[in-house]
Amino acid sequence: MEIAIQRVNEAVHFEASAPSSTVKVQIDGSPEIGGEGLGVRPMELVLMALGSCSVLDLVSILKKQRQEVKDIKINVSGKRTDAIPKVFTDIHLQFILLGTIDLVKAEKAAELAVKKYCSVHDMLASGGVKITYEVQLQ
Repeated sequence: MEIAIQRVNEAVHFEASAPSSTVKVQIDGSPEIGGEGLGVRPMELVLMALGSCSVLDLVSILKKQRQEVKDIKINVSGKRTDAIPKVFTDIHLQFILLGTIDLVKAEKAAELAVKKYCSVHDMLASGGVKITYEVQLQ
């Protein structure tokens, strides 16, 4: 697996790409280092990676369980240390599911998706990050 990151301007705006897609990801730094709000920050990308990795597996498992999922929203929040490097210490995922879904099945699916199948979870957890999650039905 490979990606490419190209500088876009004289500040700290970059564009990332991967051979798997034509979509470009805009990345920018904080205002303190010259960021101009033109993209997401690297640590936000880490949260996005965990949330997306988990939800892709969750959708797949729920389909196999024949659950009717009309929509899914994932909120991911992280707490970081004050010391540099400001690594994550705790991350919480909140899966909000809409449809005809059995809560017990959804909770089991979320456990499998997050703790068994998500490689991003395993990388972060092996580094000492405490990862929790919850499932809500609407």
